[in-house]
Amino acid sequence: MQKVSIPTLNGQSVTIAAVIHQPANFDASQQYPVIVVAHPGGGVKEQAAGLYASKLAEQGLLAVAFDASFQGESSGEPRQLENPYIRTEDISAVVDYLTTLPYVDNQRIGAMGICAGGGYTANAAINDRRIKAIATVSAVNIGQMFRNGWENTVQDADALPYIAHGSQARSSDASGAALATLPLAPMREEDAPNEELREAWEYYHTPRAQHPNAPGFMTARSLPQIITYDAYHKAEAFLTQPILTVAGSVAGSKWMSDDLLARAASTDKQMHVIEGANHMSLYDKQPYVNEAVAALAQFLQTRL
Repeated sequence: MQKVSIPTLNGQSVTIAAVIHQPANFDASQQYPVIVVAHPGGGVKEQAAGLYASKLAEQGLLAVAFDASFQGESSGEPRQLENPYIRTEDISAVVDYLTTLPYVDNQRIGAMGICAGGGYTANAAINDRRIKAIATVSAVNIGQMFRNGWENTVQDADALPYIAHGSQARSSDASGAALATLPLAPMREEDAPNEELREAWEYYHTPRAQHPNAPGFMTARSLPQIITYDAYHKAEAFLTQPILTVAGSVAGSKWMSDDLLARAASTDKQMHVIEGANHMSLYDKQPYVNEAVAALAQFLQTRL
């Protein structure tokens, strides 16, 4: 593992904190395929993204887990901003950096993401042709999730009050008041509406995977941008790279992986369904993670 700081050129003057996970017998005089790994909304590189990056490195791939701008060990103010456009840009900023490394094969750069990181990865691939293949684990299109609910049971128009709330939060922030925040996962066990999201609370707020850099909330000012964002926008025209989605058979979020494959222009797209797994199972539970990694490694090694 090698910790690196990545200066960005995205106009935000942010430096991204990242960890490069190297395969065994790494030789800097050789060139390797590399995978950029994007963490879930509210997560950090030391959690699911780091776990997947380390396991992909065990399969012979270079893998880079990084903290989003304004989050984790990356710089930027205000803290815990979850701007979906910058989250997408972060992935390309990491690719910028990787193209400068002599041991990276620039023709074999791939990307994957977990949860919202999967949606951001798809959006990055739509925008950035340097990304040659993508994969997602428990993919979430964060705009769809906030508009339509965890299980796609809410109409778009029902999200209008939340856009208004986020708009008002911007005015409050501008007044000098303490920044308004909202949970990205339940902050208390009793706030979880179902067992799957109770596991999200458990993951972020108990010894299962809690981390001091992952408080589990975002700035409320992020809401209007998130609700009107579509991670798969123009996928039917521009998302032509090979795609693998990995989803649990009982995940409430699986419909967002289905939607990605339905909308993508790619002619090389597939889903690997892990029986019995829900959304959170694929963050850290065995044997689900090992099955996911085996599918990811086989796909990425053959497409890059």
